[in-house]
Amino acid sequence: MSIKGKHIVLGITGSIAAYKAASLARLLIREGAEVQVVITPSGKEFITPVTLSALTGKPVVSEFFTANDGTWHSHVDLGLWADLMLIAPATAATLGKMANGIADNMLITTYLSMKAAVMVAPAMDLDMFAHPSTTRNIEILKSYGNIIIEPAAGELASHLIGKGRMEEPEKIVERVRDFFGKQDSLSKKKVLITVGPTYEKIDPVRFIGNYSSGKMGFALAEECADRGAEVVLIAGPVSLSVSHPNIKRIDVESAEEMYQASISEFPTVDAAILCAAVADYRPQEQAKEKIKRKSDEMQISLVPNKDIAASLGEIKKEGQVMVGFALETNNEVENAIGKMKKKKLDYIVLNSLKDSGAGFRHDTNKVSILDESGNKTDFPLKSKTDVAKDIIDCCLGRKK
Repeated sequence: MSIKGKHIVLGITGSIAAYKAASLARLLIREGAEVQVVITPSGKEFITPVTLSALTGKPVVSEFFTANDGTWHSHVDLGLWADLMLIAPATAATLGKMANGIADNMLITTYLSMKAAVMVAPAMDLDMFAHPSTTRNIEILKSYGNIIIEPAAGELASHLIGKGRMEEPEKIVERVRDFFGKQDSLSKKKVLITVGPTYEKIDPVRFIGNYSSGKMGFALAEECADRGAEVVLIAGPVSLSVSHPNIKRIDVESAEEMYQASISEFPTVDAAILCAAVADYRPQEQAKEKIKRKSDEMQISLVPNKDIAASLGEIKKEGQVMVGFALETNNEVENAIGKMKKKKLDYIVLNSLKDSGAGFRHDTNKVSILDESGNKTDFPLKSKTDVAKDIIDCCLGRKK
């Protein structure tokens, strides 16, 4: 996808990685983008506005007013002008200010006024990047809808080796190109996504559940929304939040509630991604009061829940795409193919508990995607955000 004619605000902060901003600006301009640099006062200690102005053909904005003539630089106008704001490098201090709305410089006020999407490329020493405050601030920024370009690992300015290097300009430009290319790829499409566990009550304080965190499903919802889709997110009990305006969230607790919501929404969607870890069984009876311990043994009779995927498969219309998930511990491929055929899925995403770093509660996942024709595509271990991109590319990026 060409970025020719796109308006990009390039934010630069006080990091040694600021030297890479010159190459980044040059690459963006070479691809046809119009670039306006906004730099923090400390950023000017690492790279001069003269250099950046020469590369972009625009005066660099740093202060609220120009010192010699008092010209006011409008952060509001920049927020309206831009198609994208890219902050690269972003220091720990800037991440903290962005996350908490501390608008004490031109870059942060521009960020807070930004109508367009915001990409952030952190750069700092490995211990700073790994600090809980930095991790928390990044999670906050993600919850606001910001796109985080993860730093690379390697030798840092401290001469230590670890994660914290700002991603290389060529790769950042590739991310920008992909962003604009995918921005509208699912426009006018409606996607149903089920996520998280279900809780099946035993009594008012106990339930049968599983370890699903919902992270994979929420990443899929954000990715579909970023590509222009209208998303209906049916979420079991999880602690995650969404901020994208294209996502309509329906909270449920039990498998029955998820079934009813899915059956209601499915006829109006173009695709369904069934990522939830739905309980197969529920207690036959739910005690009205807390069950007291009376003996060393307790028996609970279980009855099957409705099969959401199979039920949707029975009413699927021509043109609708269904994507299922299979978490297996043995005979993975064989079991996944059987599930796909039985439930009339178009694709199934397989992951195994045998893979370290994959499955429940991890921030990473390792998947294989199988289609109804028997094709299998394997992917390496990646962040769940990147796995979501692969799944959407593979399952919704093709014409059925």
